[in-house]
Amino acid sequence: MTETVSRPTLEAVAARAGVSRATVSRVVNGGDGVREPLVERVRRAVEELGYVPNQAARSLVTRRHDAVAVVIAEPETRVFADPFFALQLRGISKELTANDSQLVLLLTEGRDDHARVARYLAGGHVDGALVFSLHLDDPLPGLIHGAGVPTVFGGRPGWGDGVREAVYVDCDNRGGARQAVRHLIGLGRTRIAHITGALDQTSAVDRLDGFRDVMADADPALVAQGDFTPAGGERAMRELLERRPDLDAVFVGNDLSALGALRVLREHGRRVPDDVAVIGFDDMLPIAEQTDPPLTTVRQEIEEMGRLMARLLIRGLEGGAGAEDTAPEASGVVLPTTVVRRASA
Repeated sequence: MTETVSRPTLEAVAARAGVSRATVSRVVNGGDGVREPLVERVRRAVEELGYVPNQAARSLVTRRHDAVAVVIAEPETRVFADPFFALQLRGISKELTANDSQLVLLLTEGRDDHARVARYLAGGHVDGALVFSLHLDDPLPGLIHGAGVPTVFGGRPGWGDGVREAVYVDCDNRGGARQAVRHLIGLGRTRIAHITGALDQTSAVDRLDGFRDVMADADPALVAQGDFTPAGGERAMRELLERRPDLDAVFVGNDLSALGALRVLREHGRRVPDDVAVIGFDDMLPIAEQTDPPLTTVRQEIEEMGRLMARLLIRGLEGGAGAEDTAPEASGVVLPTTVVRRASA
């Protein structure tokens, strides 16, 4: 059996500091109107006794829960297999920790989970939400909007109804795709293919548009649909080799899909980059540096995007320009991309 240790109470802190219980409550819960000498006495008593404020009581005073929901619109098998999510979560976690807020992770295995997530957010458990990996037909944005929770989205939202305003953080997907294709052209490649990501996500659509910006006259057979997974990259690469065996370069929608594409090229005896140059998108180091050959790719600042999402939400909660009052025309923060050259292209 374990012995229950009594926790120091508000009354004990008040007695140690020689002040009223109300004064202690105002100090520990962030209230105003207490003279500095008394504040110091209360803080010293809190430290000496090891007092931990009751979060429920604190929330009644501050109307804050010091918790933020991170909603990823993907099943857990995808989330824990894709380093992209780990990098973004690391950035979010660092920023929330620096602001003394807890991260509450919510995943959606299927449509039945959407209502559950919406109920949780509407239930007053968190101060706001960070939402990413949305799909174009996803009902989550509407449900979250209905819950009235301050929200920042990761990635450009796909709705165009002009009704729901959105604060979001994204990278320059379209510009990064143009950089990738121009890099391949600069290598003298002329039959450049593209493996897309999942086209129900705006990032994949933007990267396809960037490819077409540069390759406006490209044979439609040089575009194959993937889904941002290694298996999707494999399927799309096989399709491309069947349709256009003469291709000499591939711009792949992300690094994970490039991993699959490289595997298929190797199976077909195509040397990279001699026969086919390959460039990815993301620059996720656990993948890009360990492929064979190491992957040339478009770098987006994934961890920084996570930090910036959290920063914008917290700023909005504190009354600055952020999740609650950013004007629609200034709602999107788009970070630049760069090509990182390695051996594959």
